[in-house]
Amino acid sequence: MLVPSSQDHLSLLGGLYKDHHLWLFRWLCKKLNCREDAADTAHETFFRLFSFTDLSSVQQPRALLVTTASRLMIDDARRKAVEKRYLEAFLESGAEDAVAPSPEKLAMITDTLFMVAQVLDGLPEKPRTAFLLSRLEGLRYAEIAERLDVSTASVKKYVATAMVHCCRVLGHTDDVFA
Repeated sequence: MLVPSSQDHLSLLGGLYKDHHLWLFRWLCKKLNCREDAADTAHETFFRLFSFTDLSSVQQPRALLVTTASRLMIDDARRKAVEKRYLEAFLESGAEDAVAPSPEKLAMITDTLFMVAQVLDGLPEKPRTAFLLSRLEGLRYAEIAERLDVSTASVKKYVATAMVHCCRVLGHTDDVFA
């Protein structure tokens, strides 16, 4: 999406910030029980609004702010869940002599895993599972078919369905598979 940069748009955003930032910050403080997280989320909320194409059509600014901030909080909760699962899997891997990833590497891994999870969101369970078993665990289609109790042909369809879904979500065209 193109980011609007007209003076009118910036003026509308500035007015929205001036009129509602403190209210949003207080609302987030109650929800998050942390002033620092509330401040970060409030600023990220307004940053997201920067890309809105027509702020002049917003009739209920606080509803827009709450919806945007709520989505950010949900994304953050999902990201933290992905990070927790990754760390648990790392610890369960039995690699006792392995060094835990640095905070920067952990953030990069978490962001990547979160993006993959978002891309795969919306896929039915079997295509998602078949795709993950194939791509992440490196299983052959016959092994996946056995695990899912389906035919190898079904696994091929599931993986193809998942690949097409990923391409659509990422903005690629279907002609990649032609």
